[in-house]
Amino acid sequence: MKLIAVDYGEARTGLAECDPGELIVTPITPQIEEKSMNKAAQAAADAALSRGAGALVVGLPKNMDGSEGARAAKCRRFAARVANAAGLPVILWDERRTTVSAAAILSDNDVFGKKRKDRLDSVSAAVLLESHLAWRRQHPGETPPDVLMPSPAETPAP
Repeated sequence: MKLIAVDYGEARTGLAECDPGELIVTPITPQIEEKSMNKAAQAAADAALSRGAGALVVGLPKNMDGSEGARAAKCRRFAARVANAAGLPVILWDERRTTVSAAAILSDNDVFGKKRKDRLDSVSAAVLLESHLAWRRQHPGETPPDVLMPSPAETPAP
């Protein structure tokens, strides 16, 4: 299944996608530059729908001890908005150390300065998606532990 990963941030939101066979992960550029949560969620949903995704993976920033803080709560709100805007399930996935890994990948490839800033969140989304895909390969047929389904659309009363 084709998946879109989202690394939600206050200033920039990175996206990455995998092919339908779940073998190749590619960062999507340009990154979403919307600061409004609603606009960023809509942009992520639009990207998922235009690319034919079956679900999205949104990074959940947990503390190093595994607990969730204010930032995780904000990402949960963002993920719910993306699920409703796209009408697709959203998998919340632990994103600890994805930015550190992405920064190392960019450094190893001599990407610095503005180019680094323009790609860091999308590369972080790619690292996040690769982590989720590795879990899927090790747990075939299992449902991920933290999935948000879109809320059913409210129909007006006759």
